[in-house]
Amino acid sequence: MTDATAGRAAAPLRWSGAIAELDWDALAALFEASPPMGNKRAADLRTAFGNSMFRCFGYHGEQLVAVGRALADGVYTAYLGDIAVHPDYRGIGLGKQVVADLLRQCAGHKKIILYSVPGREAFYRKFGFRRMATAMALFEHQDVAMQRGYLLPD
Repeated sequence: MTDATAGRAAAPLRWSGAIAELDWDALAALFEASPPMGNKRAADLRTAFGNSMFRCFGYHGEQLVAVGRALADGVYTAYLGDIAVHPDYRGIGLGKQVVADLLRQCAGHKKIILYSVPGREAFYRKFGFRRMATAMALFEHQDVAMQRGYLLPD
């Protein structure tokens, strides 16, 4: 850990699930700074996070540095996605805190499904996630999803 990273680890963080205080442009900027999360429009994020049952936002001072959300039906299925940590704040456990909080909020669901960028599987295995044999998807841009490793060839 660098001295700068160690200082951030020691600094107090504020956690919230509230969207009333959220700066949607700051959320869009966090995703843009976190490739391969991609560019997401603030208005679209407002809709997506507004329709999510569970949310987790981590702030260092006023700066949004970590985020995650879960779609859920309250009984059978919860779906975790859009988990991101600002690059300047990686390696100090914020991603673990986001996932742990979302799992706590999703407790009681019969199954919790995770959508992740390729290459992050080992991180999520630590929480008990395993690959599904039956998951399938339709993407707006199937060819791009294939190139990025989200889809497997038939």
